[in-house]
Amino acid sequence: MMRRVSLGSRLALLFAACTAAVSLGAGLIFSRASAQHFVELDQQLLDSRLSLFRSQLAGLGSAAELQARLPALRDELGHQADLALRISGSDGATWFESRTGLPQAPLPGGLATLHEQGTDYRSLAVYLVQDAAQSPQLALYLDITHHQHFLQGMQRLIWLTVGLSALATALLGAWAARRGLRPLRQMGQVAASVSVRSLTTRLPVAQMPEELAELASAMNAMLQRLDDAFQRLSAFSADIAHELRTPLSNLLTHTQVTLTRPRSLEEYREALHGNLEELQRMAQMINDMLFLAKADHGLLVPGRAPLALHEEVDALLEYYTPLAEDSNVQLSREGEACLQGDRHMLRRALSNLLDNALRFTPAGGQIQVTLAPGPTLCVANTGGTIDPAALPRLFDRFYRVDPARREGTSEHAGLGLAITRSIVQAHGGRIRAECVDGWTRFVIEFTEDR
Repeated sequence: MMRRVSLGSRLALLFAACTAAVSLGAGLIFSRASAQHFVELDQQLLDSRLSLFRSQLAGLGSAAELQARLPALRDELGHQADLALRISGSDGATWFESRTGLPQAPLPGGLATLHEQGTDYRSLAVYLVQDAAQSPQLALYLDITHHQHFLQGMQRLIWLTVGLSALATALLGAWAARRGLRPLRQMGQVAASVSVRSLTTRLPVAQMPEELAELASAMNAMLQRLDDAFQRLSAFSADIAHELRTPLSNLLTHTQVTLTRPRSLEEYREALHGNLEELQRMAQMINDMLFLAKADHGLLVPGRAPLALHEEVDALLEYYTPLAEDSNVQLSREGEACLQGDRHMLRRALSNLLDNALRFTPAGGQIQVTLAPGPTLCVANTGGTIDPAALPRLFDRFYRVDPARREGTSEHAGLGLAITRSIVQAHGGRIRAECVDGWTRFVIEFTEDR
Protein backbone atom coordinates (compact mmCIF):
# COMPACT_ATOMS: atom_id res chain seq x y z
CA MET A 1 0.00 0.00 0.00
CA MET A 2 1.41 3.38 -1.00
CA ARG A 3 2.24 5.79 1.79
CA ARG A 4 -0.05 8.80 1.75
CA VAL A 5 1.60 12.13 1.03
CA SER A 6 1.11 14.67 3.81
CA LEU A 7 -0.64 17.97 3.19
CA GLY A 8 2.57 19.85 4.01
CA SER A 9 4.50 17.85 1.40
CA ARG A 10 1.79 18.47 -1.17
CA LEU A 11 1.90 22.20 -0.53
CA ALA A 12 5.72 22.21 -0.72
CA LEU A 13 5.64 20.32 -4.04
CA LEU A 14 2.96 22.66 -5.33
CA PHE A 15 5.06 25.71 -4.39
CA ALA A 16 8.09 24.16 -6.07
CA ALA A 17 6.14 23.31 -9.24
CA CYS A 18 4.65 26.80 -9.44
CA THR A 19 8.04 28.44 -8.92
CA ALA A 20 9.67 26.17 -11.50
CA ALA A 21 6.93 26.89 -14.01
CA VAL A 22 7.15 30.66 -13.47
CA SER A 23 10.96 30.65 -13.58
CA LEU A 24 11.01 28.48 -16.69
CA GLY A 25 8.41 30.64 -18.42
CA ALA A 26 10.29 33.83 -17.58
CA GLY A 27 13.60 32.27 -18.67
CA LEU A 28 12.18 31.10 -21.99
CA ILE A 29 10.68 34.51 -22.67
CA PHE A 30 13.99 36.20 -21.86
CA SER A 31 15.89 33.70 -24.03
CA ARG A 32 13.56 34.22 -26.98
CA ALA A 33 13.70 37.98 -26.53
CA SER A 34 17.51 37.88 -26.46
CA ALA A 35 17.67 35.69 -29.58
CA GLN A 36 15.24 37.99 -31.40
CA HIS A 37 17.30 41.01 -30.33
CA PHE A 38 20.45 39.45 -31.81
CA VAL A 39 18.57 38.70 -35.04
CA GLU A 40 17.47 42.34 -35.32
CA LEU A 41 21.02 43.55 -34.69
CA ASP A 42 22.39 41.15 -37.32
CA GLN A 43 19.71 42.28 -39.78
CA GLN A 44 20.66 45.92 -39.28
CA LEU A 45 24.37 45.18 -39.67
CA LEU A 46 23.95 43.10 -42.83
CA ASP A 47 21.57 45.65 -44.36
CA SER A 48 24.06 48.49 -43.75
CA ARG A 49 26.96 46.45 -45.26
CA LEU A 50 24.81 45.39 -48.19
CA SER A 51 24.12 49.03 -49.09
CA LEU A 52 27.86 49.75 -48.93
CA PHE A 53 28.86 46.79 -51.13
CA ARG A 54 26.12 47.56 -53.67
CA SER A 55 27.48 51.08 -54.04
CA GLN A 56 31.06 49.76 -54.46
CA LEU A 57 30.00 47.13 -56.99
CA ALA A 58 27.55 49.25 -58.95
CA GLY A 59 27.69 48.47 -62.67
CA LEU A 60 29.63 45.21 -62.21
CA GLY A 61 29.00 42.91 -65.16
CA SER A 62 31.75 40.24 -65.20
CA ALA A 63 34.48 38.59 -63.16
CA ALA A 64 37.17 40.56 -65.01
CA GLU A 65 35.64 43.86 -63.94
CA LEU A 66 35.62 42.60 -60.34
CA GLN A 67 39.44 42.38 -60.17
CA ALA A 68 39.82 46.14 -60.17
CA ARG A 69 37.42 46.48 -57.22
CA LEU A 70 38.78 43.71 -55.02
CA PRO A 71 41.33 45.86 -53.06
CA ALA A 72 38.55 48.19 -51.86
CA LEU A 73 36.34 45.19 -50.96
CA ARG A 74 39.09 43.47 -48.96
CA ASP A 75 39.88 46.70 -47.17
CA GLU A 76 36.25 47.10 -46.20
CA LEU A 77 35.95 43.47 -45.12
CA GLY A 78 39.10 43.84 -43.02
CA HIS A 79 37.34 46.32 -40.76
CA GLN A 80 35.01 43.53 -39.45
CA ALA A 81 36.61 40.14 -38.99
CA ASP A 82 33.31 38.26 -38.47
CA LEU A 83 31.89 39.41 -41.83
CA ALA A 84 32.39 37.43 -45.05
CA LEU A 85 31.29 38.00 -48.67
CA ARG A 86 30.68 35.81 -51.69
CA ILE A 87 30.08 37.22 -55.18
CA SER A 88 28.65 34.95 -57.86
CA GLY A 89 27.62 35.39 -61.44
CA SER A 90 24.07 35.12 -62.67
CA ASP A 91 24.83 31.49 -63.57
CA GLY A 92 25.87 30.69 -59.99
CA ALA A 93 29.62 30.52 -60.65
CA THR A 94 31.65 31.96 -57.76
CA TRP A 95 33.64 35.10 -58.70
CA PHE A 96 34.91 35.97 -55.23
CA GLU A 97 34.85 34.41 -51.72
CA SER A 98 36.46 36.22 -48.80
CA ARG A 99 36.54 33.07 -46.65
CA THR A 100 36.72 29.42 -47.58
CA GLY A 101 34.15 26.91 -46.41
CA LEU A 102 31.17 29.24 -46.53
CA PRO A 103 27.79 27.48 -46.80
CA GLN A 104 25.47 28.06 -49.71
CA ALA A 105 23.02 30.87 -48.92
CA PRO A 106 19.51 30.44 -50.35
CA LEU A 107 18.02 32.88 -52.87
CA PRO A 108 15.89 35.00 -53.16
CA GLY A 109 16.99 37.40 -50.48
CA GLY A 110 16.16 36.94 -46.86
CA LEU A 111 17.87 36.45 -43.55
CA ALA A 112 18.87 32.84 -42.87
CA THR A 113 20.79 31.02 -40.14
CA LEU A 114 23.29 28.43 -41.41
CA HIS A 115 25.79 26.05 -39.83
CA GLU A 116 28.97 24.85 -41.50
CA GLN A 117 32.04 23.10 -40.01
CA GLY A 118 31.29 24.06 -36.41
CA THR A 119 30.56 27.70 -37.25
CA ASP A 120 27.18 29.41 -37.16
CA TYR A 121 26.37 32.11 -39.74
CA ARG A 122 23.65 34.63 -40.34
CA SER A 123 23.38 35.03 -44.11
CA LEU A 124 21.75 37.50 -46.47
CA ALA A 125 21.69 36.60 -50.20
CA VAL A 126 20.42 39.15 -52.78
CA TYR A 127 20.89 40.24 -56.37
CA LEU A 128 23.38 43.04 -56.96
CA VAL A 129 20.69 44.92 -58.80
CA GLN A 130 17.49 44.64 -56.84
CA ASP A 131 14.83 42.43 -58.53
CA ALA A 132 17.19 41.76 -61.50
CA ALA A 133 17.63 38.01 -61.80
CA GLN A 134 20.38 38.36 -64.51
CA SER A 135 22.62 40.50 -62.34
CA PRO A 136 25.47 39.10 -60.16
CA GLN A 137 24.56 37.70 -56.74
CA LEU A 138 25.82 38.89 -53.38
CA ALA A 139 25.84 36.71 -50.23
CA LEU A 140 26.86 38.28 -46.91
CA TYR A 141 27.81 36.02 -43.97
CA LEU A 142 28.04 37.13 -40.36
CA ASP A 143 29.75 34.78 -37.90
CA ILE A 144 27.33 34.48 -34.94
CA THR A 145 29.06 31.62 -33.12
CA HIS A 146 29.67 33.81 -30.07
CA HIS A 147 25.98 34.76 -30.07
CA GLN A 148 24.96 31.11 -30.02
CA HIS A 149 27.41 30.32 -27.24
CA PHE A 150 25.90 33.17 -25.23
CA LEU A 151 22.36 31.86 -25.78
CA GLN A 152 23.37 28.30 -24.91
CA GLY A 153 25.01 29.53 -21.72
CA MET A 154 21.86 31.48 -20.93
CA GLN A 155 19.72 28.38 -21.39
CA ARG A 156 21.97 26.40 -19.04
CA LEU A 157 21.71 29.23 -16.52
CA ILE A 158 17.92 29.21 -16.89
CA TRP A 159 17.72 25.48 -16.16
CA LEU A 160 20.07 25.85 -13.22
CA THR A 161 18.02 28.76 -11.89
CA VAL A 162 14.80 26.79 -12.32
CA GLY A 163 16.22 23.81 -10.44
CA LEU A 164 17.71 25.86 -7.59
CA SER A 165 14.61 28.05 -7.22
CA ALA A 166 12.36 24.97 -7.20
CA LEU A 167 14.52 23.33 -4.54
CA ALA A 168 14.70 26.48 -2.43
CA THR A 169 10.94 27.02 -2.76
CA ALA A 170 10.25 23.39 -1.83
CA LEU A 171 12.31 23.74 1.35
CA LEU A 172 10.84 27.13 2.25
CA GLY A 173 7.36 25.90 1.31
CA ALA A 174 7.72 22.83 3.53
CA TRP A 175 8.78 25.04 6.43
CA ALA A 176 5.95 27.54 5.80
CA ALA A 177 3.38 24.76 5.35
CA ARG A 178 4.49 23.01 8.53
CA ARG A 179 4.28 26.27 10.46
CA GLY A 180 0.95 27.23 8.89
CA LEU A 181 -0.57 23.80 9.54
CA ARG A 182 0.33 23.86 13.23
CA PRO A 183 -3.30 24.71 14.19
CA LEU A 184 -4.46 21.61 12.30
CA ARG A 185 -2.01 19.49 14.27
CA GLN A 186 -3.39 21.05 17.44
CA MET A 187 -6.88 20.05 16.31
CA GLY A 188 -5.63 16.52 15.71
CA GLN A 189 -4.06 16.38 19.16
CA VAL A 190 -7.27 17.62 20.77
CA ALA A 191 -9.35 15.11 18.80
CA ALA A 192 -6.93 12.31 19.76
CA SER A 193 -7.13 13.28 23.43
CA VAL A 194 -10.93 13.34 23.56
CA SER A 195 -12.28 10.68 25.89
CA VAL A 196 -14.96 10.30 28.51
CA ARG A 197 -12.73 12.07 31.02
CA SER A 198 -11.57 14.91 28.76
CA LEU A 199 -14.68 16.19 27.00
CA THR A 200 -14.06 19.62 28.51
CA THR A 201 -10.98 20.22 26.32
CA ARG A 202 -11.45 23.13 23.89
CA LEU A 203 -9.44 24.67 21.05
CA PRO A 204 -8.09 28.22 21.47
CA VAL A 205 -10.18 29.91 18.77
CA ALA A 206 -8.62 33.34 19.41
CA GLN A 207 -5.18 31.97 18.46
CA MET A 208 -6.36 30.32 15.26
CA PRO A 209 -5.93 31.91 11.79
CA GLU A 210 -9.06 33.27 10.21
CA GLU A 211 -9.42 30.31 7.84
CA LEU A 212 -9.45 27.81 10.73
CA ALA A 213 -11.29 29.86 13.35
CA GLU A 214 -14.70 28.78 12.04
CA LEU A 215 -13.62 25.13 11.95
CA ALA A 216 -12.23 25.42 15.49
CA SER A 217 -15.48 26.98 16.69
CA ALA A 218 -17.47 24.18 15.04
CA MET A 219 -15.21 21.59 16.68
CA ASN A 220 -15.61 23.26 20.08
CA ALA A 221 -19.37 23.27 19.58
CA MET A 222 -19.24 19.58 18.68
CA LEU A 223 -17.23 18.81 21.83
CA GLN A 224 -19.75 20.80 23.87
CA ARG A 225 -22.61 18.81 22.34
CA LEU A 226 -20.78 15.57 23.07
CA ASP A 227 -20.15 16.69 26.65
CA ASP A 228 -23.80 17.66 27.12
CA ALA A 229 -25.01 14.42 25.54
CA PHE A 230 -22.68 12.35 27.70
CA GLN A 231 -23.80 14.16 30.83
CA ARG A 232 -27.44 13.62 29.88
CA LEU A 233 -26.75 9.95 29.10
CA SER A 234 -24.99 9.45 32.43
CA ALA A 235 -27.83 11.14 34.29
CA PHE A 236 -30.37 9.19 32.24
CA SER A 237 -28.68 5.88 33.07
CA ALA A 238 -28.60 6.76 36.75
CA ASP A 239 -32.28 7.81 36.63
CA ILE A 240 -33.27 4.58 34.89
CA ALA A 241 -31.46 2.53 37.52
CA HIS A 242 -33.11 4.55 40.27
CA GLU A 243 -36.60 4.33 38.78
CA LEU A 244 -36.37 0.59 38.07
CA ARG A 245 -34.76 -0.23 41.41
CA THR A 246 -37.84 0.78 43.42
CA PRO A 247 -40.42 -1.43 41.63
CA LEU A 248 -37.95 -4.31 41.42
CA SER A 249 -37.28 -4.02 45.15
CA ASN A 250 -41.02 -3.94 45.78
CA LEU A 251 -41.56 -7.02 43.63
CA LEU A 252 -38.71 -8.88 45.30
CA THR A 253 -39.79 -7.99 48.84
CA HIS A 254 -43.46 -8.72 48.15
CA THR A 255 -42.61 -12.08 46.61
CA GLN A 256 -40.25 -13.04 49.43
CA VAL A 257 -42.86 -12.15 52.05
CA THR A 258 -45.52 -14.14 50.20
CA LEU A 259 -43.27 -17.21 50.10
CA THR A 260 -42.34 -17.11 53.78
CA ARG A 261 -45.27 -19.42 54.69
CA PRO A 262 -48.06 -21.32 52.97
CA ARG A 263 -51.03 -19.15 52.05
CA SER A 264 -54.51 -19.57 50.69
CA LEU A 265 -55.35 -19.33 47.03
CA GLU A 266 -57.01 -15.94 47.56
CA GLU A 267 -53.88 -14.58 49.27
CA TYR A 268 -51.69 -15.76 46.39
CA ARG A 269 -54.09 -14.13 43.93
CA GLU A 270 -53.88 -10.80 45.79
CA ALA A 271 -50.09 -11.04 45.84
CA LEU A 272 -50.00 -11.64 42.08
CA HIS A 273 -52.32 -8.69 41.49
CA GLY A 274 -49.96 -6.48 43.49
CA ASN A 275 -47.00 -7.69 41.45
CA LEU A 276 -48.96 -7.15 38.25
CA GLU A 277 -49.43 -3.45 39.05
CA GLU A 278 -45.69 -2.97 39.52
CA LEU A 279 -44.93 -4.90 36.31
CA GLN A 280 -47.43 -2.80 34.35
CA ARG A 281 -45.74 0.38 35.64
CA MET A 282 -42.34 -0.97 34.60
CA ALA A 283 -43.69 -1.98 31.17
CA GLN A 284 -45.14 1.50 30.67
CA MET A 285 -41.82 3.08 31.64
CA ILE A 286 -39.93 0.86 29.20
CA ASN A 287 -42.39 1.66 26.41
CA ASP A 288 -41.97 5.36 27.10
CA MET A 289 -38.19 5.07 26.98
CA LEU A 290 -38.40 3.17 23.68
CA PHE A 291 -40.64 5.93 22.32
CA LEU A 292 -38.05 8.57 23.33
CA ALA A 293 -35.25 6.49 21.84
CA LYS A 294 -37.09 6.44 18.50
CA ALA A 295 -37.51 10.20 18.71
CA ASP A 296 -33.80 10.69 19.44
CA HIS A 297 -32.88 8.72 16.32
CA GLY A 298 -35.32 10.52 14.05
CA LEU A 299 -37.57 7.46 13.70
CA LEU A 300 -40.65 9.26 14.99
CA VAL A 301 -42.54 10.06 11.76
CA PRO A 302 -46.03 11.45 12.43
CA GLY A 303 -48.89 11.09 10.01
CA ARG A 304 -50.34 14.13 8.25
CA ALA A 305 -54.06 14.71 8.40
CA PRO A 306 -56.13 17.88 8.88
CA LEU A 307 -57.05 18.21 12.55
CA ALA A 308 -59.27 20.68 14.41
CA LEU A 309 -57.28 21.16 17.58
CA HIS A 310 -60.21 22.66 19.47
CA GLU A 311 -62.24 19.48 18.89
CA GLU A 312 -59.36 17.30 20.13
CA VAL A 313 -58.96 19.51 23.21
CA ASP A 314 -62.71 19.38 23.94
CA ALA A 315 -62.65 15.58 23.77
CA LEU A 316 -59.77 15.41 26.25
CA LEU A 317 -61.34 17.95 28.59
CA GLU A 318 -64.51 15.86 28.62
CA TYR A 319 -62.42 12.82 29.57
CA TYR A 320 -60.62 14.64 32.41
CA THR A 321 -63.73 16.42 33.75
CA PRO A 322 -64.58 13.75 36.38
CA LEU A 323 -61.02 13.86 37.74
CA ALA A 324 -61.12 17.66 37.77
CA GLU A 325 -64.43 17.68 39.65
CA ASP A 326 -63.01 15.31 42.26
CA SER A 327 -60.11 17.73 42.77
CA ASN A 328 -62.35 20.81 42.61
CA VAL A 329 -60.43 22.13 39.56
CA GLN A 330 -62.13 24.14 36.81
CA LEU A 331 -61.38 23.23 33.15
CA SER A 332 -61.90 25.65 30.22
CA ARG A 333 -60.93 26.16 26.60
CA GLU A 334 -60.71 29.34 24.50
CA GLY A 335 -60.05 29.87 20.79
CA GLU A 336 -59.82 27.56 17.76
CA ALA A 337 -56.96 26.30 15.57
CA CYS A 338 -56.27 23.73 12.86
CA LEU A 339 -53.17 21.69 12.07
CA GLN A 340 -51.85 18.99 9.73
CA GLY A 341 -50.68 16.29 12.13
CA ASP A 342 -50.96 12.86 13.74
CA ARG A 343 -54.13 12.60 15.84
CA HIS A 344 -52.85 9.85 18.12
CA MET A 345 -49.52 11.54 18.87
CA LEU A 346 -51.02 14.97 19.46
CA ARG A 347 -53.70 13.54 21.76
CA ARG A 348 -50.95 11.82 23.76
CA ALA A 349 -48.99 15.09 24.03
CA LEU A 350 -52.07 17.10 25.10
CA SER A 351 -53.09 14.35 27.53
CA ASN A 352 -49.65 14.48 29.17
CA LEU A 353 -49.95 18.26 29.62
CA LEU A 354 -53.47 18.04 31.07
CA ASP A 355 -52.51 15.17 33.37
CA ASN A 356 -49.47 17.12 34.57
CA ALA A 357 -51.62 20.23 35.16
CA LEU A 358 -54.22 18.26 37.15
CA ARG A 359 -51.60 16.73 39.43
CA PHE A 360 -50.06 20.10 40.31
CA THR A 361 -53.17 22.31 40.46
CA PRO A 362 -54.41 22.82 44.01
CA ALA A 363 -58.06 22.47 44.96
CA GLY A 364 -60.10 25.41 43.74
CA GLY A 365 -57.61 26.12 40.98
CA GLN A 366 -58.06 26.49 37.22
CA ILE A 367 -56.74 24.88 34.05
CA GLN A 368 -57.11 26.90 30.83
CA VAL A 369 -56.36 25.71 27.31
CA THR A 370 -55.96 28.57 24.84
CA LEU A 371 -55.79 28.09 21.04
CA ALA A 372 -54.80 30.67 18.44
CA PRO A 373 -54.06 30.65 14.68
CA GLY A 374 -50.48 29.89 13.81
CA PRO A 375 -51.30 27.50 15.27
CA THR A 376 -50.42 28.06 18.94
CA LEU A 377 -51.63 26.08 21.94
CA CYS A 378 -51.20 27.02 25.61
CA VAL A 379 -52.03 24.84 28.64
CA ALA A 380 -52.00 26.97 31.83
CA ASN A 381 -52.76 26.05 35.42
CA THR A 382 -52.67 27.85 38.75
CA GLY A 383 -50.28 26.66 41.42
CA GLY A 384 -46.98 27.26 43.13
CA THR A 385 -44.06 29.18 41.69
CA ILE A 386 -41.28 27.35 39.81
CA ASP A 387 -37.68 28.59 39.85
CA PRO A 388 -36.93 30.14 36.39
CA ALA A 389 -33.66 28.16 36.26
CA ALA A 390 -35.64 24.92 36.52
CA LEU A 391 -38.14 25.70 33.73
CA PRO A 392 -35.94 24.51 30.81
CA ARG A 393 -35.24 21.24 32.66
CA LEU A 394 -38.89 20.36 33.07
CA PHE A 395 -38.68 18.48 29.76
CA ASP A 396 -35.68 16.37 30.85
CA ARG A 397 -36.34 12.71 31.49
CA PHE A 398 -36.99 11.72 35.11
CA TYR A 399 -36.55 15.33 36.23
CA ARG A 400 -38.16 16.47 39.51
CA VAL A 401 -38.29 20.16 40.37
CA ASP A 402 -38.21 19.91 44.16
CA PRO A 403 -40.01 18.07 46.96
CA ALA A 404 -42.81 20.68 46.99
CA ARG A 405 -43.71 19.81 43.37
CA ARG A 406 -42.98 16.07 43.59
CA GLU A 407 -45.94 13.82 43.08
CA GLY A 408 -46.91 11.70 45.98
CA THR A 409 -47.38 8.38 44.14
CA SER A 410 -44.94 6.30 42.15
CA GLU A 411 -47.12 5.87 39.09
CA HIS A 412 -45.45 8.71 37.18
CA ALA A 413 -41.82 8.23 36.10
CA GLY A 414 -41.22 11.81 34.93
CA LEU A 415 -41.24 11.00 31.19
CA GLY A 416 -44.50 12.67 30.18
CA LEU A 417 -43.12 16.12 29.37
CA ALA A 418 -40.10 14.61 27.56
CA ILE A 419 -42.48 12.60 25.37
CA THR A 420 -44.60 15.69 24.76
CA ARG A 421 -41.56 17.65 23.58
CA SER A 422 -40.53 14.81 21.22
CA ILE A 423 -44.03 14.74 19.68
CA VAL A 424 -44.10 18.52 19.25
CA GLN A 425 -40.64 18.55 17.64
CA ALA A 426 -41.64 15.69 15.31
CA HIS A 427 -44.46 17.99 14.09
CA GLY A 428 -41.98 20.82 13.47
CA GLY A 429 -43.03 22.80 16.53
CA ARG A 430 -41.43 23.87 19.78
CA ILE A 431 -42.59 23.94 23.37
CA ARG A 432 -41.56 26.10 26.33
CA ALA A 433 -42.56 26.50 29.96
CA GLU A 434 -43.38 29.76 31.75
CA CYS A 435 -44.28 30.59 35.32
CA VAL A 436 -45.68 34.10 35.90
CA ASP A 437 -48.05 35.49 38.57
CA GLY A 438 -48.97 32.09 39.97
CA TRP A 439 -49.72 30.57 36.55
CA THR A 440 -47.63 27.81 34.99
CA ARG A 441 -47.95 27.77 31.21
CA PHE A 442 -46.79 25.27 28.59
CA VAL A 443 -46.82 27.04 25.21
CA ILE A 444 -46.65 25.05 21.96
CA GLU A 445 -45.95 26.87 18.68
CA PHE A 446 -46.30 25.08 15.32
CA THR A 447 -45.04 26.49 12.02
CA GLU A 448 -47.63 27.15 9.34
CA ASP A 449 -45.75 25.24 6.57
CA ARG A 450 -46.03 22.05 8.57
